[in-house]
Amino acid sequence: MSPKEPLSRRAFVAKAAVAFPMIAASGTLAVNGRTGANDRIVTGHIGVGGKGTGHLKSIPDNVGAICDVDTLHARKAASLFDRPLPIFSDYRRLLERKDIDAVVIASPDHWHALMMIDACAAGKDVYVEKPACKTIEEGRAMVNAAKRYKRVVQVGSQGRHHPAAAVLRKFLQEGNIGQVNRVECWHNDNPVGGDPSANATPPSNLDWNLWLGPAAGRVYNPDYCHRNFRWMLDLGGGQIRDRGAHVFNLISWILNLDRTGPSHIEASGQIPESGLWNCPTNFEVTYTFDRPELTVHWAQPGNRAADFEFGAVYHGAKGKTIVRGGDGRVFPDEQVVEFAKANDMPYALPKGVPAHKYNLENWLDCIRSRKEPVMDIESGHRVASMCILANLAYRLERPVSWNPKSERFNRDTAANLLLGSPGRGEWQI
Repeated sequence: MSPKEPLSRRAFVAKAAVAFPMIAASGTLAVNGRTGANDRIVTGHIGVGGKGTGHLKSIPDNVGAICDVDTLHARKAASLFDRPLPIFSDYRRLLERKDIDAVVIASPDHWHALMMIDACAAGKDVYVEKPACKTIEEGRAMVNAAKRYKRVVQVGSQGRHHPAAAVLRKFLQEGNIGQVNRVECWHNDNPVGGDPSANATPPSNLDWNLWLGPAAGRVYNPDYCHRNFRWMLDLGGGQIRDRGAHVFNLISWILNLDRTGPSHIEASGQIPESGLWNCPTNFEVTYTFDRPELTVHWAQPGNRAADFEFGAVYHGAKGKTIVRGGDGRVFPDEQVVEFAKANDMPYALPKGVPAHKYNLENWLDCIRSRKEPVMDIESGHRVASMCILANLAYRLERPVSWNPKSERFNRDTAANLLLGSPGRGEWQI
């Protein structure tokens, strides 16, 4: 097949699923498809602007190929290396490579599910950035794909690899403030802006159709991308699906919520009065959990409990503790710092070492051992679900009742219709 010959997604998945048992990457696969302890795992990187560049810098010796729909991003990324790397605009071409063992996905959120599922079908282990998915149905399909193809999948919520998060988890699980019954989260508000009249012809360096992929079709506007997709409800979903995924990630890990979810969600916000971006301002969400009995409240901007743009206050029967941040920056309050010192535990990252480096290295170690990573895809799906459910309750303009076991709304046909999205053209799950 020539590089320019079209390949449908369905045909690609069928081809990959059949071909994988015969694939052996160069020098990386040992016995029974498991890497040897000292073998190099060759990674392909899909989406190399912003966070994707950080991943390249974290595991440079593993990088074997680059893919981005923006040729400027791809060329800039390739210039970081003193060796030639194959460059692709269509991720399916990268997945066809027999010399690529695993992929790192840092594309816009609306692409995460399809790319991860296709990578699993192609026999690649996957590191996919947070939030894991855009819809509940996408997330469940991702979990099923990882199981079906027996792939190691890590979600890029690096907070779990921050030493302060481990200290905070131990501090709370040992009952230092009693049973946690309420968590109050604060975050700066969604921005208002974007120019609806700025529709234009896409720049020559950007494959706009491929950037959209499964998202609803629309005319190119520079205020949609690259970073600005975050402020569209149907693309990025606002601050709650961005940083909220980090804050909820810590809450889920610390309070053992990785295999469950809330039973009741209420949300409110204001529709922006101007601009292109449509994520609500003054956004507030309340989640009620039955097991354990817990309330989580998210507010933009909310009440800042500390001098930081986002964070959370954990309330227990005997007191409270404040944590600033939640992503690669986790700063506990003084009582947790003292607890760390008393238990001889580190509570800060080594200077110059980003938390996502630990996240990636844990993933590579798990590829070798075939063990489950710290932020596996089921955990990532559950965390993303909290973010998604908030936006669904806001769109419905009413409280919703959720069954975390069936992952359906209780007796609510209108709400259940919003659990998935139709995709676009060939880009459907």
